[in-house]
Order: sequence, then structure tokens, then C-alpha cells
Amino acid sequence: MAALRADRPLHLGGTLALSVAGAEANVSIGLARLGHTARWVGVNGDDEFGRLVLRTLRAEGVDVSQAAVDATAPTGLVVFEPRAADLTRVSYYRDGSAGSRLTPAHVTAALAEGARIVHLTGVTAALGPGPRAAVEAAARSASGAVCLDVNYRAKLWSRKEAAAALRPLVPLLDILVASDDELALVAPPGVEHEAECVEALLAQGVGEVVVKRGAAGAEVFTEDGSVARPAVRVPVRDTVGAGDAFVAGYLSGLLDGLPVDGRLDRAVTTGAFAVAAAGDWEGLPFRDELTLLDAAPGTALR
Repeated sequence: MAALRADRPLHLGGTLALSVAGAEANVSIGLARLGHTARWVGVNGDDEFGRLVLRTLRAEGVDVSQAAVDATAPTGLVVFEPRAADLTRVSYYRDGSAGSRLTPAHVTAALAEGARIVHLTGVTAALGPGPRAAVEAAARSASGAVCLDVNYRAKLWSRKEAAAALRPLVPLLDILVASDDELALVAPPGVEHEAECVEALLAQGVGEVVVKRGAAGAEVFTEDGSVARPAVRVPVRDTVGAGDAFVAGYLSGLLDGLPVDGRLDRAVTTGAFAVAAAGDWEGLPFRDELTLLDAAPGTALR
């Protein structure tokens, strides 16, 4: 999507800064900055916003060779509005967008060459029947590990709709990422408490259930037990995109062959970089910057 960031509440006017955003795009940029090969698959409009999206991804080292352009629909738009203190109001303009035209044919063609990890999110599944079918097709045709971040967005669909679409994907997943309040959306009906949700998801074959707890850190559950890490403490500038940064770090650790605790350490680190900078992905670290947050506050890097 194209992304507009307001410097004050929208009804007061002011300046809108233009960038790009999107859960999968954020993760792909995070992985590319950490030195991995990342391919983004999606549909943009044949417009200036769409060209900006593709130009930005290319500039960040993301492969967009399988991205599609639809001349009959506009590129989606998201608007971020500061409302009070560090609270941000998000408005989506995605009905009828090019992204809502995504189909299984787009993703199966892109996966023909294979991939070590296929990362999917509930945001794409929320865009309509075509994208929902594309997410399922990607999960079914993947030759490598499949990761799903629930990423529930109440402005895009209801909890009932999300549960109906995402629960059938669970047996296809190797990694499930969710905040603690999203687990019930993918657990069997009637299962709501976190421990019971995790147990049910592992019983369905999910190898790793990764629970994001925001400022309280994160925890990974497997059949062998659980590993938890606190969040890395940094001055918070913008929390939008932190979950995607966390996922990028976690998947980077997996690609590097790190054990669960090492993946989680990298994930909370990349998440901290995200919240310490403005923007969805702009503050994400490069590989040689992963230790920057170990420096004392106010340090000048000379």
C-alpha cells in the first residue's frame, strides 16, 4: 500500500508524509536488510502509488519480479493519524484496490521456484475472497516452512470472519505468530484461554506458536516447552510496524539456523529498532547494526 502519515489529527489539516506500508512488505524489507533473499508477491495499481511501492521495495533489495500490476484498480492506501500521546488511529482504503485482486495464480507462479519460508498474514486474507484463496494456496503449495502472522485488523473484517478463514490454515502451518488476544481466532471454537489455545494449536501440528506481548516481550511455545524474552527497552517513537519487525527478526534467525532462544533474541531486537523510529520499516536494522542498541543512551557513533 501507499502510506500517508499525518503530523496532527486529520480534521485539523496539516502535513501528510508519503511512504509505503504493508505487513508482508515490512517483513520482506526487514529480511533483506539482514542479508536474506526476500521476494514480495502482491498486486498494485498502474498508478504513481503503485510505482512508489515497487520502487521502494526494489531499493531495499526485495525481489518484486513476481509482483503484478492491475490497470483497472487503484493501489491501496493506509493513513496513520496521531490522536493522543502515542496512540495512532489507522484508516484503510482497500475496498476495490488492486491488492484485493490477488488470486491463487499470482502466488503459485511465484512459488514455482521454491522458498525456504513462506510468510503469510491475516491482513491479506481480510481483503476478500481472492486474497483469502491466495493465502490458502500459498500455504498448501509451499515447499518450505509456512509462517502465518494472524495480524487481526478489526477495520478490515470481524473476528468471526477472521476465525472462519484462518482456522482451516492451522494444520498447514509450521510457525504461528499471534498476539495473546489473537490466539482464540485460530484455536478451535470455544477455546479461549492462552494455555489451552497454545496446547490445541500444537496438537494440530503447528511446530512453533510465537506469542507477541508488546512491551512485555514475547514467548515461543513448542512441544519441548517454552522460551520467553522481555522486550528491549528503548524510547518509543512509533509502535506501528513493530510486530512485522519482530517477525522479520524471528524468521532471520530461523534462516540462520539459530535455536529458538536465538531467534527470539533477534526478534525482540528488531522489534525495538522499529518502535524507536518513526515509520513502519524505515528504522529496521541492517545486519551489522544488530548490536547498536547495546550502546549507552546518547552514544555518538564516531
